[in-house]
Amino acid sequence: MENNKSAAAATGTGTGTGTATATTSCRSVPPLLSYFIDTFVDFSVSGGIFLPPSSYSSQNPNPSPTPPTHYPSPSRLVAIGDLHGDLPKSLQTLALSRLLDPSSLRWSGGAATAVQVGDVLDRGGDEIKILYLLHRLRSEALASGGLLLTIHGNHEVMNADADFRYVTREGLREFLDWSFWFRKGISMKLRCPDLEKPRNPFSGVPKSFPGVKKEYWEGFRARIAALRPSGPIADRFLSENQTIVVVGDSVFVHGGITREHVTYGLERINEEVRDWIRGRSWNGNRIGGRVLSPSYLRGSDGVVWLRRFSDGKNCDCEDLERVLRMMPGATRMVMGHTIQTEGINAVCGDRAIRIDVGLSRGCTNGLPEVLEINDGKQVRILTANPLYDQRRLEKVAAAVKDESKEGLAILIQERRLKEAEVKA
Repeated sequence: MENNKSAAAATGTGTGTGTATATTSCRSVPPLLSYFIDTFVDFSVSGGIFLPPSSYSSQNPNPSPTPPTHYPSPSRLVAIGDLHGDLPKSLQTLALSRLLDPSSLRWSGGAATAVQVGDVLDRGGDEIKILYLLHRLRSEALASGGLLLTIHGNHEVMNADADFRYVTREGLREFLDWSFWFRKGISMKLRCPDLEKPRNPFSGVPKSFPGVKKEYWEGFRARIAALRPSGPIADRFLSENQTIVVVGDSVFVHGGITREHVTYGLERINEEVRDWIRGRSWNGNRIGGRVLSPSYLRGSDGVVWLRRFSDGKNCDCEDLERVLRMMPGATRMVMGHTIQTEGINAVCGDRAIRIDVGLSRGCTNGLPEVLEINDGKQVRILTANPLYDQRRLEKVAAAVKDESKEGLAILIQERRLKEAEVKA
């Protein structure tokens, strides 16, 4: 009889002593248990590929200090365009840029600085996985003396504002999977009374969406819960984004910057957007209890929407020059947002560089290309195949025939930068 009582106490299946033992155990390991549950959820959501560093906690109770807006010029600077939920093409691009080891999927960029100009979300089904990947690479880059900077695109802002016009069925399914595992994590934590009660991100989220097919309602609920300001995905991943960054003499932004934006303050914009994403108080407009994104993120002149310097050949170079002069030391603006069917190109004497190649299969399935700036001077394109687009060959032929142009300067000055073929 005594032996049976001892066994029951040890396994926690008896009464009294067993309960005390279980409670004592739970009290002694809350941080470890919470970390285990968070890691389990990460593993399940990311497919086990993109786990963060072992010291990471999935919650963000003590956010890192406000990151700077300005960074010194590195020996190697790489700019990556819109990714739009396409993991295979994103991996190809990162490998092409020599920032990612394609075998281990780990950072291989050393001390390089890389900037991804936004639009990870929408148009594909690997949105969360790419967020996990970029988050992990950011930590690995820091450990190697490098930097990976990420920027908000209009699609990050739209999703935080619950605007799901460009969401795909695959994207809804990925967020449903996240919802399933995240709820499992909450349920597991609630079994230990000594753990702080986790916040329910689904609280207050509508259960029906008039005008939307009922089969998509749960997917919409999951996206809202995850991506609304202070939501788990927004707070953990999107809050790491800047809206504008200046690296050396290069200004990076998703859409574009106007003189009004510079006057308002680049640091102020970054800080206010970060506060909005984290659900902190700021002077924003409210609709139905929701705090809308700052006005300078919305509309055709918004920082993440502007196409004045990225749409076609008719760029307002004089206006661009005025904007750049307002930012001491800035010589070029690097933008995504507008798909460049001919690939990465530049106008206005290379002062406006457009790097959205429509990479994702949800866009135009463009050829992977990245911009590289070495020692702050040598600007070139890394491409998997410079002969991919026949129109580029036609431009070369036209430049050779045009005696008024010297060499192939037409390709550098007006549209196309120097190419370097890299086999990914």
